[in-house]
Amino acid sequence: MSGLLIAAPSSGSGKTTVTLGLLRALRRRDVEIAPGKAGPDYIDPAFHAAASGVACLNFDPWAMRPELIAANATLHRSGDRLLVIEAMMGLFDGAADGKGTAADLAAMLGLSVILVVDASHMSQSVAALVAGFAGFRADVRIAGVILNKVGGERHEMMLRQALDAIRMPIIAVVRRDNEIALPERHLGLVQAGEHQTLENFIEHAADAVSEECNFEFLLRVARQGLNRPSTANIARLPPLGSRIAVARDIAFAFSYEHMLLGWRRRGADIVFFSPLADEAPDRTADAIYLPGGYPELHAGKIAAAQTFRAAMRQAAESGVRIYGECGGYMVLGDGLIDGVGERHPMLGLLPLVTSYEDRKRHLGYRRVSPLDGSFFERPMTAHEFHYSTVVSEGDADRLFQVTDALNNDLGAAGMQRAQVAGSYMHLIDLAGDVA
Repeated sequence: MSGLLIAAPSSGSGKTTVTLGLLRALRRRDVEIAPGKAGPDYIDPAFHAAASGVACLNFDPWAMRPELIAANATLHRSGDRLLVIEAMMGLFDGAADGKGTAADLAAMLGLSVILVVDASHMSQSVAALVAGFAGFRADVRIAGVILNKVGGERHEMMLRQALDAIRMPIIAVVRRDNEIALPERHLGLVQAGEHQTLENFIEHAADAVSEECNFEFLLRVARQGLNRPSTANIARLPPLGSRIAVARDIAFAFSYEHMLLGWRRRGADIVFFSPLADEAPDRTADAIYLPGGYPELHAGKIAAAQTFRAAMRQAAESGVRIYGECGGYMVLGDGLIDGVGERHPMLGLLPLVTSYEDRKRHLGYRRVSPLDGSFFERPMTAHEFHYSTVVSEGDADRLFQVTDALNNDLGAAGMQRAQVAGSYMHLIDLAGDVA
């Protein structure tokens, strides 16, 4: 499969900024792109979509079956678009069990790896670092390096001489620039939809990447991937209904595009609505999905959205299937305590009160098995990432039995009442032989 994996030795190397610049630079050259993000990240894909003009899919080598990854890659590349996937963490960093690395993804799809190296605090040592990564796995091919945060011409010369000695091609040189940095908050980058100068930032990043970039060599490398057999018609997460209303705004932004793609391929219609704009879900929908996001930052506005609240209660009374995930789960509860300790009334469809004032990080891959009575049927993989805590829980059926990446039992999680259910787990795929 032709394509690139943009990776780095570690987090903080600047690969997201470089990837955004590269996506926009390729778009300027009329290269048809299919952007991707490795792992369970649900924030970076919105930036990739903004830079490329194409929706970004997640490719998660721990939580997704290999056949789903291959099928989605085939679909995403329809029309021979160039697959450009940004890795997560360091190239060989995985889950708690050591599996599911970006390197595994590169090997699975036969992608050429471009290594982004933060060169700000090194010169000749760059050769030892890159040589170590290039020789670590025989099934992973590092085709070239992008040197990031390079100082003056003398610094660049030393880096080039060192890499020339090990015959490692330099794809691009990106100069040190304090203006190409993205603001962050507790779950990662501030969302693309909240970045007031995002377009200017992406254009600036594209200029920085393009200044010393060998695009001809890059595209040639991208076409040297290995062929992998694939079929698009595979088992996927079943849709919640035949017509699904999906909440989408800056408070409910963490829905995975690959899951929506899977629902559509199973014949479901998807319509979006904005709770923050006080919109009601489509009245003809037989299912409603409240994805994760930042309800803790917009709790007052959600509490005041009377049209949204009344429509959700009416849908629940009518037997519409409703599922809330992470932030959406919090909104289904009775109340949400914000960061300054103020309690805001939520939908009251589940007996749950959560708090962002009392913060504790919950992070990691999960395997979830539906419990009796759940409207889910098969074991699934998921990811949990939040800082909110549960203050109180009332009487309701538990939704999932949960284990972590090391197969430790985390007990029962989530809850369900009639056709309303939710949990902190971001569902990713049907459970199978995870990589």
